[in-house]
Amino acid sequence: MQPQGVIFLLLPHLGPILVWLFTGNQLSGWCEDLNKLSWCPPHKVILLLWTVIYSVMGYASYLVWKNLGGGFGPPLALPLGLYAAQLVLSWTFLILFFVAHNTGLALLHLLLLYGLVVSTALTWHPINKLAALLLLPYLAWLTMTAAITYQLWRASLCPMHQPQSTGNKSD
Repeated sequence: MQPQGVIFLLLPHLGPILVWLFTGNQLSGWCEDLNKLSWCPPHKVILLLWTVIYSVMGYASYLVWKNLGGGFGPPLALPLGLYAAQLVLSWTFLILFFVAHNTGLALLHLLLLYGLVVSTALTWHPINKLAALLLLPYLAWLTMTAAITYQLWRASLCPMHQPQSTGNKSD
């Protein structure tokens, strides 16, 4: 791997790190306080998965960059432009979900992000098949994230569908 590969590997992590720094670690507190779904992974598992997936995405983008000759010329505009757009949308999702607690808007961002990732994979496939395949775990994780976000959004619209606690309930 060329030295630029390290930059490509680390770039996807920039957004979550900045969000975490500017929010004063609000991310984990809200996630733990939610009426969690029984199938929702713990916060630490989510962090681990995002770290691995962002690293894999970074490596895939490096492969595309390398296959197109490096630099930042016109052949890279579409493949890396789509990738950059999906990174920004992914980082925006983190802010909407964890900081603003706006599950409805976060869900909309996830649906747009899903389309961008599919478009990126289709654009990358003729350039580097492995890079396109490396986006599949991200699509799988986005599917899980969308399911969690949808359930939380639905629960916020219909509080009667939220899991009931076993303690006394006051009306």
